[in-house]
Amino acid sequence: MNSILLISHNPIPNNHIFDSFQDGKVDPFTSSGTIDPKTISHSERYGLHSVRILIEESWNRNQIVTIRERFAKYKIDLLYLPFLLPTKQTSLFIFDMDSTVIREEVIDELARKHGVFEEVASVTKRAMEGGMGFDEALRLRVKHLAGLSIQSFKEVYDLLHLNDGMETVFQFLSSNGCKLGILSGGFSPVLELFSKKYPVDFFRANGLEEKDGFFTGQIVGEIINREKKEVYLRKYANEFSVPLERVVAVGDGANDALMLNAAGIGIGIHAKQGLKDQIINWIEFTDLSALVFLFESSF
Repeated sequence: MNSILLISHNPIPNNHIFDSFQDGKVDPFTSSGTIDPKTISHSERYGLHSVRILIEESWNRNQIVTIRERFAKYKIDLLYLPFLLPTKQTSLFIFDMDSTVIREEVIDELARKHGVFEEVASVTKRAMEGGMGFDEALRLRVKHLAGLSIQSFKEVYDLLHLNDGMETVFQFLSSNGCKLGILSGGFSPVLELFSKKYPVDFFRANGLEEKDGFFTGQIVGEIINREKKEVYLRKYANEFSVPLERVVAVGDGANDALMLNAAGIGIGIHAKQGLKDQIINWIEFTDLSALVFLFESSF
């Protein structure tokens, strides 16, 4: 059975469900107009409300997007899932870092500190407009950081904030025996500091060359781009002996698309349009704590 998860900050009235499905292929109501308890279940966790609807039919992307748009007018998120996660088996959660686990884009904060924000932003804009690839854009932006002190990373790190709901995710996943990793197109010095404070089992990010306490503006080693994110997702799933069906990937940008589509469950969080165009599921109105509803035990 496939599952539709509706998630909101507020209780989800039956009439919202009925109105949104009335001209669709799914009717979660019996002929008497009441909810069939075999079809629908409710849950409330960490200040969020969720309704799970079981359906036998498989939906295509257009059907999912159409129904999601109907619920959007009520500020209700919709996820379409072929299965939920078991709690007695290990699951693996892999996150992007910037604008996903944390609110900020670290390279922007470093550029501000170094007085080169406009220069870095212009490269970012060209890349987003398709003027250059991720690898080239990253190398150009990092060049602008030449001369930045290693201490600056600690100073910027201290200004970073977890995205809403991420603290809950850390606690919930740890208490349920899940593995958690971060695959970032950002920088290793930040992840090294971050992983000392939070329960991160592994991370991959871009290394920066340094000399005499300052960064040279060069990248060391491989670039963690969209292809590498997928490669490492599969690598860590294999290392932890977790089948892809129990791997959840979360990100916000087009650079995360391959990773999200390789996972059994891929979810965009406040995703940019370039990512939405390539995936099925995303969270728009709630926050990362909605991920707790991916588990069977939440219902």
